[in-house]
Amino acid sequence: MLNEQIQNHYHKPNLYQAILERLKNQGTDLTQVTRKDISGVDEFHVRGAAVSKELANTIDLKGKKVLDVGCGIGGPCRMLAEEFECQCVGIDISEEFIKTAKKLSELVGLSIQTTFLQADANNLPFEKGTFDVVWTQHVQMNIPNKVSFYSEIARVLKPGGFFLYYDIFQNENGVLTFPVPWASTPSLSFLERPEVMDQILLKAKFLKTQSTDQTKAGIDFFENLMPKLKAQAPNKPRLDLLMGDSIKIKLSNLLKGLKNGNLMLQSGVYKKHSI
Repeated sequence: MLNEQIQNHYHKPNLYQAILERLKNQGTDLTQVTRKDISGVDEFHVRGAAVSKELANTIDLKGKKVLDVGCGIGGPCRMLAEEFECQCVGIDISEEFIKTAKKLSELVGLSIQTTFLQADANNLPFEKGTFDVVWTQHVQMNIPNKVSFYSEIARVLKPGGFFLYYDIFQNENGVLTFPVPWASTPSLSFLERPEVMDQILLKAKFLKTQSTDQTKAGIDFFENLMPKLKAQAPNKPRLDLLMGDSIKIKLSNLLKGLKNGNLMLQSGVYKKHSI
């Protein structure tokens, strides 16, 4: 079953304990942990927290009720809760990610403002019109049924609400080299062109208010990061905890796809019609 295969791809047993061990090794007081202490592992997408803050500043988020679809271990939810005073709910298909997200929010004192649930993005466990904002980053690449994915986002979003996204898309029929961060083999990767998303959301009564090509920024990020991977201290919480020993080849293949034009990064904002 596809969902089980995707869960297995992302599964890293005892992830929270591994993060704590790295924190201890670098001398962090576990009674005083902040978001900054876990920033190296907290956001599992290209450019990490920097691009999340860019996306968050595209609309007025203060006080909004936000759903993060495919929340990973909860970094964006914690950022939105602390810096934008949002009440954030995160869902992810990975049980280990959700367990880790809950514990990390407790660790940094943000468990009241953040809630995490294991759930399928194609069958969200919420009533119609529950959220002011739906947010997603680097998720749809693992979801073959794009109509179901974006229709569920539309269903749980209030009229007049916003859909914020940052994702990896395919350019034409570009061939991808595996493994990549979201898929070890082609059987787990379901890349589409951004126009497919546009068409689905247009039919669902959304207006696209802005989009930004993030590809060059992503390339610059990786070209700066790759030489540093060897030099980084192994006792710090960082993305190898999520990607394991294959981190370098996965990131290298992603960078290759961005540079040769087979892949693109894009962020943007849609607004759901009020009626």
